[in-house]
Amino acid sequence: MTRAVAAWVLYDWAYGAFTTVVSTFVFAAYFTQAVADDPATGASLWAGGQAAAGLVIALVAVPLGAIADRGGRRRVMLGVSILAMVASMAGLWFVRPHAGDVALALVLVGIGTIAFEVATVFYNAMLPGLVSPARIGRLSMLAWASGYAGGLICLGLCLVLLVMPDPPLFGLDRSAAEPVRATMLLAAAWLAVFGWPVVVFVPEAGVRTSWSAAFRAGLAELRQVLQAVLAAPALGRFLLARLFFMDGLTTLFAFGGIYAAGQFGLNAQEVLEFGIGINLTAGLGALGFAWVEDRIGAKRCVLVALVGLIALSVSVLLIESRAWFWVLGLGLGVFVGPCQAASRSMMAHMAPADQRAGYFGLFALSGRVTGFLGPLALSLVTFATHSQRAGMGVIILFLVLGAVLLLRVAYQGPMSVRRARATT
Repeated sequence: MTRAVAAWVLYDWAYGAFTTVVSTFVFAAYFTQAVADDPATGASLWAGGQAAAGLVIALVAVPLGAIADRGGRRRVMLGVSILAMVASMAGLWFVRPHAGDVALALVLVGIGTIAFEVATVFYNAMLPGLVSPARIGRLSMLAWASGYAGGLICLGLCLVLLVMPDPPLFGLDRSAAEPVRATMLLAAAWLAVFGWPVVVFVPEAGVRTSWSAAFRAGLAELRQVLQAVLAAPALGRFLLARLFFMDGLTTLFAFGGIYAAGQFGLNAQEVLEFGIGINLTAGLGALGFAWVEDRIGAKRCVLVALVGLIALSVSVLLIESRAWFWVLGLGLGVFVGPCQAASRSMMAHMAPADQRAGYFGLFALSGRVTGFLGPLALSLVTFATHSQRAGMGVIILFLVLGAVLLLRVAYQGPMSVRRARATT
């Protein structure tokens, strides 16, 4: 493995701390259980905050990707995004367990979420330049498995060093929820320590130009990318399908820990343990599918994963038993990584070499342009029914719509946009 490939994979390991500790299993549950007035209100507020962040991402992802392409600044813009993530995560330490800090929590999480998604645009755009087209799927899946492993280790450290000890280590005050709040500092340090090599060791693409020239060229590329999508029905259908199933996955990630805490009464330690378990199954799933994708192709890999997610999600919403929740919930993890990693492989094969960040900006847009709809629908249903179970039901609808649309995508494997047009 070359130094550049190792650095690229290590970034997946690094940002697993944000997705697991902040977005899903620790801070999200802490916010709804301890900061907001009650879990249902907390879930509704969290959904509104994620919807607002999704709207900002939808507006900036594609233009910033195009500017990075034309300015030769993918690494610089990725580095700035990483710094914004680290700062926002560290700032969550100051969110105390009372309703007066709700606004602070939502603003910081929103900044971190926007920075995370923007960083992913530049990070994903680096993938096709690291290995041959035939190995893109395997590298994408292995990196995703690394991300789950990183999240798993980080969650484990949070549990062993901060949440479980009684009395708490480092003089932390449990009555002020400082052990849980300190997990945000650990996650920020994790990202800072492991996230920097990708900025240093992965080669820059394109020729460095001035910011003004990059802006003008980026706008021109943006028009070209949008025109290419309109001229390539297969690519357009793929992005539309991903729009729906990523709405479902994003909502599942954002509210999985909240649902576990509110519906099944998992406390902070149990939510952490569940997070560790689902990261373990997700990592094993991504690792196993790394070779499956090479055999069956990226599109079939995504479809298999979606069918598994739909079946298990329906089961989770129907059961009342905590034991069965653990079994079925951990099973969901097996299919999450393959769904995301294989869709990233599809986009990497379709994107032209000199417009990758722009295309991956569109890729991010397809996961976020209506990314506010999943949290918003969940928020409205939860508010109207005062039932988290009913609100989580919207996830299944988005996953089904995505799978149905993906079935209609003509995709034969590695292809350029020109070949994508020819297959429709």
